[in-house]
Amino acid sequence: MNYTVQQIAAITNSHTIGDKDLVIKNIAFDSRIIYSTKNTAFIAVNTHKNSGEKFIEAAIDRGIDIIISEHHYPQFENITWIIVENSVNFLQKLARYHFENAALKSIGITGSNGKTILKEWLYQCLWNEFPTVKSPKSFNSQIGLPLSLLQINSTHQLGIFEAGISHPHEMEKLENIFHPQIGLLTHIGTAHAANFQSEEELIDEKIILFRHSEVIIYNGDNSLVDKKIKELYSSRKLISYGLKESNQISIKNHPSKDEKIIVKYFDEEISFPVHQRDEATLTNALALISVLKELQIDNQKIIEKINTLKAVEMRLEAIEGIKNNIVINDSFNLDLDSLKTALQFLKEYNKSKKSLVLTDIVGVNSNSKELYEEVSELVNEQQFDSVFLIGDEISKFKELFKSKIYTFISTQELIDSKHLTDIENQIILLKGARKFEIEKLKDILELRKHDTVLEINLNALLHNINYHKSLLKPGTKMMAMVKANAYGLGSYEISEFLQHHHIDYLGVAFADEGVELRKKGITTPIIVMNPEQHSYGAIIEYNLEPEIYSFRVLELFYEAVQKSGSDKKYPIHIKLETGMHRLGFKDFELDQLGEALSNKNLKVQSIFSHLSSSDMPEEKEFTLKQLEVFEKNSAYLIEKLGYAPLRHILNSSGITSYTNHQYDMVRIGIGMLGESPNSEIQKQLQSVVSFKTVISQISIVENGESVGYSRKYKPDHAAKIATIPVGYADGIPRLIGNQAGNLGVNKVLAPIVGNICMDMMMINVDHIPNVKEGDKVTIFNAQPSLKEFAGYCKTITYEVLTSISPRVKRIYIKD
Repeated sequence: MNYTVQQIAAITNSHTIGDKDLVIKNIAFDSRIIYSTKNTAFIAVNTHKNSGEKFIEAAIDRGIDIIISEHHYPQFENITWIIVENSVNFLQKLARYHFENAALKSIGITGSNGKTILKEWLYQCLWNEFPTVKSPKSFNSQIGLPLSLLQINSTHQLGIFEAGISHPHEMEKLENIFHPQIGLLTHIGTAHAANFQSEEELIDEKIILFRHSEVIIYNGDNSLVDKKIKELYSSRKLISYGLKESNQISIKNHPSKDEKIIVKYFDEEISFPVHQRDEATLTNALALISVLKELQIDNQKIIEKINTLKAVEMRLEAIEGIKNNIVINDSFNLDLDSLKTALQFLKEYNKSKKSLVLTDIVGVNSNSKELYEEVSELVNEQQFDSVFLIGDEISKFKELFKSKIYTFISTQELIDSKHLTDIENQIILLKGARKFEIEKLKDILELRKHDTVLEINLNALLHNINYHKSLLKPGTKMMAMVKANAYGLGSYEISEFLQHHHIDYLGVAFADEGVELRKKGITTPIIVMNPEQHSYGAIIEYNLEPEIYSFRVLELFYEAVQKSGSDKKYPIHIKLETGMHRLGFKDFELDQLGEALSNKNLKVQSIFSHLSSSDMPEEKEFTLKQLEVFEKNSAYLIEKLGYAPLRHILNSSGITSYTNHQYDMVRIGIGMLGESPNSEIQKQLQSVVSFKTVISQISIVENGESVGYSRKYKPDHAAKIATIPVGYADGIPRLIGNQAGNLGVNKVLAPIVGNICMDMMMINVDHIPNVKEGDKVTIFNAQPSLKEFAGYCKTITYEVLTSISPRVKRIYIKD
């Protein structure tokens, strides 16, 4: 958007106070997340739950000089005001005008489940076909949709927006401001169903969005949906998709795990591999194909796009628990669909025993017996050792569950029973409606209670891997480096996730890292990059694959293979020296190497080398020389061997800068964590790691008083100083104390003051409004970023991550 204050007032029939010629390009509605004040107005949104007007002062303190509000507050001087009758109506009126005057094709998505996933998938598939704008996150409400529409600018050719409702008559308002050319109806399920008299009423409300749509794409598996759409919109272009064969787009075959999916699209067939085969994923894939075909995307391109789809974040935490348990915390919402999703996550873990905590399903209008019969069927399929039921309603149906069943009226009653703390060596799923507050169970079951946490977003990690894969040929393999405890993130947790998503190889530095992964059930091929002599027995016992970089290592490892009695050709990986001068065979050794390998019971699985400076554009000439040497020497060795092992030399920065040299496999490390030296590539990646803590105490330190050991900081005025519970024992280097580094509080940087202590440090929060004890503090993630934090530390991101102490609790977020 790009309007003057006067233009907006005219569009919305509002009146102004102040400078009418100021230009507004952005509207902020949350005073805590105002990143830029330039051409930004703050709207004080008033709802029946809250008044945004109490945050006007905070917005002005942040530098906002245009306020949109239902009331004028003259005590704030030099502020331009747009005074509106109703803040929500104002947003909707402005959004309607903006949308109707934008020259773009629009897609509107509604339904009960899958809106956000499909929106993100469509965006991933279409952003590089058309300049595209989409709803951020799940912005689909009476306020969220208008704010999304106001993001449209003159460069956009396509808009993808969600429209969500939770009560009758809401869609009428949304369709009044947004009337998409292409309407997409996802699965109709139980979400918000309690607010409607019947499923029919819910469907009637949802499809109001399509009143002016030229094309309607809908899930035809629901016969009532199919009937309603055909009756009401028979004059439109209608396309049905779903798992039933009666749909125009459906799945033709019922393949085994390794076979391709064949999709019937009218009279065509489209075939592609799918790793996730649950009904929700397959149905969403059919919806995606339907839209892509409607937008004239050809079949081969559709297949390529599907193969590079990334996961969509829906918060679900995995935490290391007491007594060697893993705790899966999905205590954010509960309906049948989210229960199915949560149960699917359990299949990613190798623990043979598992327990479930499950509460009443709240807010669903349906027959209780039928509902809990379906719930029990889903749960019984998982063969839980123990099931803990919480709530009056679900407890009535305990006989339907086949596991060892415990029933409780409240979460506190379960806590008091002590049953959960007796569980050992299991995976424990916490799944409940918000009202039961079962997150309290997480606090009891988690191993580490430290307020300082390292949060690893596995969805973002997968996004980054898939982005790098999108730069490669379809057949190129990928090895993920998980050495040094996966750069401090947790080698088992990361490896397990990567294995589930079919990574081709894992790379570790030492044999004991690989042995530990094997013991915990990781079966993916693992390369040991630095196989020490004493570890050869363990390498063979646990089926690890060593890097061989010298004749000494080759002979010693072959002796170990012979002693083991192995009758197979044992896989090894040959490292070539190409200019880094660290490890590897040199060109003059290749003849001897070929001969040495010809008479040994070994198989060269790959030939590889390592680029020393692929992240440095100024060293391009040297990198190209390395690549030239690798091509020449690897080709020569392959000729000597008489067969062609895999070849790989590209690391993360190599993948993005020297893609033409991808060979048969690439290796990804820091790139999967969302870091790149290329600023354009960095924009495409997502931050994976968040290091967080909280404020323990806030003190006023007077002029002349001192802070911390050695009295290194003395404020020149009464200053507000916050103490946080993290120090150099947690991996924070002392050199970033004394105002060398900053931490983030309420999206504002706060300087570290005084010397950093072993378990604590202090920050100056004098300039941060409304700061209080218990507020979150970001050590690194977005502000400051990991790269910025590494800059404070005068080091690289690798060292920052690997320095974080094991006592810091790791939390894993999954989609």
